Amino acid sequence: MYVMEDSKMKKHVTVVGAIHIGFGILGLIAAGVVFFGLSIAKGLVSDAEVPVMVLNILSITLPLLIGFMSSLGVIGGIGILAYKTWARYLIIVVAAIGCVNIPIGTLKGVYTLWVLLQDDSIKLFEQK
Repeated sequence: MYVMEDSKMKKHVTVVGAIHIGFGILGLIAAGVVFFGLSIAKGLVSDAEVPVMVLNILSITLPLLIGFMSSLGVIGGIGILAYKTWARYLIIVVAAIGCVNIPIGTLKGVYTLWVLLQDDSIKLFEQK
């Protein structure tokens, strides 16, 4: 019976890794789009001081934040597929933070937390 559960959790862990890699790559693309979009918007805004300053701040911080979280997802997802213990902890943190992104991030985060906090999943990471 345990072998069947072990195989079932391996599939869930693989899905979690793939989801985080896929969404991480999409997030990196989104960070680039946001950066270029806000850079173009800065050029279109008139010489009013405040909007340009706000756009300057947003055009740097927003893509960096999106890119950083997405990079953690990709790195952690690759580590999850290799059953690395550090990756399990990293993805748990990324998933918990991602729960703020309603509704997709919440669904992804809750599923990830459910999978990675199961006793069978923990045993998978300890075996490797």
